[in-house]
Amino acid sequence: MNTSALRLVQLQNPLGNLLSPALASQIHTSSPLCRVVSGKYRITKKRDRPLTYEMANPPHYIAHRKSWNSWNTSNLKDGLRRSETAVEDEFIRRFMTGTWHGLVCSEVIIKRQFNHIRVAAIIRRAVSPTKMYFLLGYTEELLANWLQCPVTLEIQTVDSFQDVVFKYI
Repeated sequence: MNTSALRLVQLQNPLGNLLSPALASQIHTSSPLCRVVSGKYRITKKRDRPLTYEMANPPHYIAHRKSWNSWNTSNLKDGLRRSETAVEDEFIRRFMTGTWHGLVCSEVIIKRQFNHIRVAAIIRRAVSPTKMYFLLGYTEELLANWLQCPVTLEIQTVDSFQDVVFKYI
């Protein structure tokens, strides 16, 4: 170790020579930031931002007040296809929001059982029933062909996005 760096560590070390230079370099004296801001929504001045129930609960309430958005067993110890499952889930979510453009009112929930994938979502009734049935079959068929396993959509419909709003912040 450089002697000038050793002297600098000894000068900055409040404990004197009790700590070795190797240990002194591991001590951090800055104050910790114990502020969790990720996954939370900021409150607006007019309190006009609508939140669904899933959005209203912060991430540390997962498994207490809200559930996971992906139900699978690949994240268990010795689970198979961890990265492929995560990529497929993201692809399914983006495909759903793109195919059902402007109609998805909540998060897309993906449930995997054996080789069967069930996709659940809440959709607005803004299109005709024939177009909705077409989109349902189109989505199931394309996802089943791309993912090489049976896919079932579990869709619930609401009149407007206001029916899904839990609170305003």
